[in-house]
Amino acid sequence: MNYLVAVLPDRIQAEAASVALEKKEINSTILGKGYKSADEFGLIDPKEQAKKQARLMAFWLVPFGFFAGTTFSVITGLDTFAWAGEIGNHVVGGLLGAASGAMGSIVAGGGVGLISGGGDALPYRNRLNAGKYLVIVQGSESMIKSATGILRQFEPENLQGYAAEG
Repeated sequence: MNYLVAVLPDRIQAEAASVALEKKEINSTILGKGYKSADEFGLIDPKEQAKKQARLMAFWLVPFGFFAGTTFSVITGLDTFAWAGEIGNHVVGGLLGAASGAMGSIVAGGGVGLISGGGDALPYRNRLNAGKYLVIVQGSESMIKSATGILRQFEPENLQGYAAEG
């Protein structure tokens, strides 16, 4: 499935573009105030995806970090925390390893994407939040080419095509 996304400045242009597409028997979806939201359409929120991925990574990395920290403490025999005693040193080493695993899950699980955003979904969400409208066409490659010609007449702020994988 291929997608074409046009960013239009106001509701009137979005409706006019949708009507022009309908006249050529091309179905479109309008996103914006009074129409579908990004969530209803299924536009992925990159921050939610990053949080979910970080939690999944933490599920595996925190226990692994605890085990690795404890193992390191046992193997090296370091007495870093004299106040904790021998067993306490191993437990503290495990806790430090678990903390390292937690930090690793944030980085490896998408924390960078959480901070900087990622993909095209975030810019489209930002445009919707700014009061712009998206006109989205889904279909075959030939349909997308026809829709591109029609949408260009409306001088969109942005016109981007995507080919869905799989």
